[in-house]
Amino acid sequence: MTYQEHPNYVLKNVPERTLKPRQNGLTMVMDKGLSTREAEDLVQVSGDLIDIIKLGWATSYVTPTQVLRQKLEVYRQAGIPFYFGGTLFEAFYIRGQFDDYRKVLDKYQMPLAEVSDGSIEMPHDEKCKMIHQLSQQTQVLSEVGSKDAEKILAPYQWIELMKAELEAGAWKVIGEAREAGNVGLFRETGEVRQGLVKEIIHSIPADKIIWEAPQKSQQVWFIKLVGANVNLGNIAPNEVIPLETIRLGLRGDTFMHFLNS
Repeated sequence: MTYQEHPNYVLKNVPERTLKPRQNGLTMVMDKGLSTREAEDLVQVSGDLIDIIKLGWATSYVTPTQVLRQKLEVYRQAGIPFYFGGTLFEAFYIRGQFDDYRKVLDKYQMPLAEVSDGSIEMPHDEKCKMIHQLSQQTQVLSEVGSKDAEKILAPYQWIELMKAELEAGAWKVIGEAREAGNVGLFRETGEVRQGLVKEIIHSIPADKIIWEAPQKSQQVWFIKLVGANVNLGNIAPNEVIPLETIRLGLRGDTFMHFLNS
């Protein structure tokens, strides 16, 4: 049972969180190489708070086979959807192995797949084609934004790309930030490109976007802007519970924010 269903104690004026399985208020966690035991511990402590787990970039390629299979089974038994990071998709695509990638998704019974072009150049109509094809096979997340800090997209470009990818069949679109939170949506310092995000939200439904926000200050900013049920991604395993307290106004950063709402 979750704290929502059976709290350890009762507090008034706590924001209402959506319940799993949910369409908004998602917490996507990045597994950058957890052991099976660490995955089990993560699920034991935070499984009720985790909606999606991403095996970061191409870490699944070098993870011991037995560990990889065991971890995926741990997540599967916990009812938490998982996927391989978009960089793995790009690694297959750039080598002309898209069909092999689809076989990998089947081999590991992946409930989700990510399509991205953060490290490569790909015509956007080609990317949308990949999204559409994979959406016939599994649920697709598509990532918008470059991992190259020098490649800056104007707000209208972010909006056009996101709209097209959703229309192509993506379940959600992801705003790129990398695991460090210092590109794409953010400046090198980690500061949010506030004007960019506000323009995107004005045109794209907030529940269709997962914002990569690995840094606490970024999480706080999005929660204050969108609310407790904003979709956040690239959360470190040991930051899941701290993030939930921020969502609920139970940490200093948002302590006063929800009391009068």
